[in-house]
Amino acid sequence: MAAEAGKRPSSPTAIELAIQERRAHLAATVDELTARTRPAEIARRTAAGGVRKARTLTHAPDGKLRTERLAAVGAAVVVVVGVFLVLRRRRR
Repeated sequence: MAAEAGKRPSSPTAIELAIQERRAHLAATVDELTARTRPAEIARRTAAGGVRKARTLTHAPDGKLRTERLAAVGAAVVVVVGVFLVLRRRRR
C-alpha cells in the first residue's frame, strides 16, 4: 500500500491512491466472502470433506486398502441385517 502502517499520506494524490488501494482490497475480500457462502460452494466443500474422510478411513497413508477396517464394517453390517431379519420374523 502507498501508506505504510502507522503513517498517513500527506499529499492529496497519496491519499487518493491509498483510498483506491483500500477499496480494491475491500472489494476482493467481499468477493471472496460471497463466493465462500454460496450454497453450491458449501455443498462442494462438504462433499469433498466427506470423500476425504472416507478415503482416510479406508486407505492407509501409503494408499493401500485397509482390509481389516473394511472387514470389520462388513461384519457389523451383516450382524445388524441379521438382527433386523430375526426381529422381523418374530413379529409375524
